[in-house]
Amino acid sequence: MKKLLAVLVSSFVIAMFSTATVTGCTVTSGQSTVGQYVDDATITARVKKRFAGDDKVSAMRISVETLKGVVELSGFAVSESEKNRAGEIAKAVPGVRAVRNNILIQPPRQ
Repeated sequence: MKKLLAVLVSSFVIAMFSTATVTGCTVTSGQSTVGQYVDDATITARVKKRFAGDDKVSAMRISVETLKGVVELSGFAVSESEKNRAGEIAKAVPGVRAVRNNILIQPPRQ
């Protein structure tokens, strides 16, 4: 499952770069240049890829958004340690200026 997710993330990045080349890439709200948009997209993809390769973090339950190098994590973790680990992983990605960890704790239902 984690290898499948890594392939999907890689495919997403390739598709995004292809689209940026063909369409000129629209800069979204808050991003000043196409380069900033591409940098943010690259950071997001790298964080997701690292989540997919980590045994303690669920890449499927945690969303990643990046704006000007600031990564925002949201979604659900089953424990405080999973939430903290996700933040640590995001902080370790090159280009990340800050991490806003808005992940909520939702223990597994029994």
